[in-house]
Amino acid sequence: MKIIKENRIFSFLVIFISYILAFAVGMFVYKKLSGSFTSTDFSYLNLFIADVAATVFIYLIGMIFKNASIYDPYWSVQPLVIIPIIMVMHNNFSFSAILLLIVVALWGIRLTVNWAYTFKNLNHQDWRYSYLHKKTGKFFFLVSLFGINLFPTTVVFLCMVPAINYIIVGGAVSIFIILGMLISLMGIIFQFLSDIQMQTFRNEVTDKTVIIRIGLWKKSRHPNYFGEILMWFGVAIMNFAIDPSSWYMILGAVINLLMFLFISVPLAEGRLSRYKSDFEKYKEETRMFLPF
Repeated sequence: MKIIKENRIFSFLVIFISYILAFAVGMFVYKKLSGSFTSTDFSYLNLFIADVAATVFIYLIGMIFKNASIYDPYWSVQPLVIIPIIMVMHNNFSFSAILLLIVVALWGIRLTVNWAYTFKNLNHQDWRYSYLHKKTGKFFFLVSLFGINLFPTTVVFLCMVPAINYIIVGGAVSIFIILGMLISLMGIIFQFLSDIQMQTFRNEVTDKTVIIRIGLWKKSRHPNYFGEILMWFGVAIMNFAIDPSSWYMILGAVINLLMFLFISVPLAEGRLSRYKSDFEKYKEETRMFLPF
């Protein structure tokens, strides 16, 4: 099995088929709970349960192949699937809805392509998951289910709630919708540039102890995270512009911000501090997020 898992084509095929089946599981669960895919039977709770069911399926595939990284593309694929389905369910193909779809598509496709570019094979697991596995031992299956799979799914779902409401409510394009869209696009650009700059750095610098200090990374320790944060605050602003009464739906973007502040950044910087030279000096001189 280990030799087969080293094959990149086989690995991609496993993930592709797994995600198709996960989509089918999600659709089946939603249909069972709601009775139909019409707008009159729409339920946020049923949609979330269906999303969780699809996530659990991916988790089980990860357990079978002993690789939690099978979940990694779910973060970006989830909105790419759900947002178009909501548009079809509510028959909203207005210009304002298309603008939102463009934002989500650019974000999701870019992130998924970057994952595919950096993905090696099913024998390679994200260092964070291997670290957690080492720390938690026999309880890793629970950490994987709730921490690696279900928690990110919940965060992204909450981030999507404003987008879903935006489509359901509908409305004309306004200056604040454009503002929200521009903020999201800025976030996508930051993510794109930071990923390109990181890949360039890794290809050109062989010394693993050297800290990246080029492009956006010269001013920000985590410009890619900053882009992700901007993306969902922009979507929340688009929704607020069309439905001010749903202001509380910005909660998803706030939780996403807190996740990066208290989980992703400390975990990443804890690792970097162990092998990057002068990391503490770099940390003092460089902002966490703002790349300007």
